[in-house]
Amino acid sequence: MALIVKKFGGSSVANAQRVMNVANIIAEDYQKGNQVVVVVSAQGDTTDDLIEKALEINPEGPSKREMDMLLSAGEQISIALLAMAIERLGLPVVSLLGWQAGFQTDSKYGIARIKNLDASRIEAELARKNIVVVAGFQGINKYDDITTLGRGGSDTSAVAIAASLKADLCQIYTDVDGVYTADPRKVKTAQKMSEITYDEMLELATLGAQVLNNRSVEMAKKYNVELEVRSSLEPKVPGTIVKEVIKMEKMLIRGVAKDSDTSRISVVGLQDNPGIAFKIFNVLAQKNINVDIILQSIGRDGTKDISFTVAKSQHKEAVSALEELQPALNFKEIACDDDVAKVSIVGTGMETHPGVAAKMFEALYEAGINIKMISTSEIKISVLINAKDADRAVEAVHDAFIR
Repeated sequence: MALIVKKFGGSSVANAQRVMNVANIIAEDYQKGNQVVVVVSAQGDTTDDLIEKALEINPEGPSKREMDMLLSAGEQISIALLAMAIERLGLPVVSLLGWQAGFQTDSKYGIARIKNLDASRIEAELARKNIVVVAGFQGINKYDDITTLGRGGSDTSAVAIAASLKADLCQIYTDVDGVYTADPRKVKTAQKMSEITYDEMLELATLGAQVLNNRSVEMAKKYNVELEVRSSLEPKVPGTIVKEVIKMEKMLIRGVAKDSDTSRISVVGLQDNPGIAFKIFNVLAQKNINVDIILQSIGRDGTKDISFTVAKSQHKEAVSALEELQPALNFKEIACDDDVAKVSIVGTGMETHPGVAAKMFEALYEAGINIKMISTSEIKISVLINAKDADRAVEAVHDAFIR
């Protein structure tokens, strides 16, 4: 008997037919004598629909607390419907909201982080031979307010449960049958990987690959939770295993990722003095704004420019925070560009293989694609380019490294 945690995304439970399909997948494992905990996201486009409804009521933007109250309803609908489907199959089941399952978070509404998971209720229900269906993406804070974990938070919920219960396996079911070297819907030559390391998967997830949430991979690595990415539409097809150590392969570059949810902000005409960068990025940190690629120009005539990227959703907040600094820093202007995308390659050991960057830049050059910014680490190289060139860039780079 094994303890298995299964997570199903919104597309996997988008309609009644797919909910029944998921129920059958769960039933198969349960009937083999396994204990099963299921984490579910909101159905289909429910979250986007709820956001649209909120903006109809308050176009200026509702408070984050009330948005969490609203958005958590999507998962409540999903778990109840899935539990009903499992009941229809004649199996014992109970559905739990995030707070009932023991998720305790901080109070950063909309982007809450898990502080503790008291899994005693889940364990009690498993002891009663129940299948436990848990609402992903949500928890409760010290004020007894419902909080949400941000986009992709259901992955994190599933990994947290797997870690707390010391589950034998954590399976993430999506609408693709594994992790590919690029988005198979855009790149026909993309190849599915049988396994990938936590670090490589974390980079791909952070850089725009939408198969797994980056926080869930980070947590899986920390608690050594073995993940398997599978398709809910083709449950018999083997997926991709995410783990610490994998078999060595000839292919150096493991994947190519695209992130269109990015904006470039440039602070122009800063004084070329010590502490300027600190003041800029400190105020952004205080607003919980995540900064990615950073480029600082060489100081000339006593001034310099600093450019960086943020998520589009945090663009306005970042600019507003910087405008408050203008009187103190006396810079010339803030320039913004939303019409950009980030394309990245990922591969462990990249830094010990000379010529990788040159090969990537050559592929972009031959495709006639201009590079605006560059960022590197031990296992990735990212470039910022025009948004209209993003899909061509992914295909060109993928063809250069992966055949």
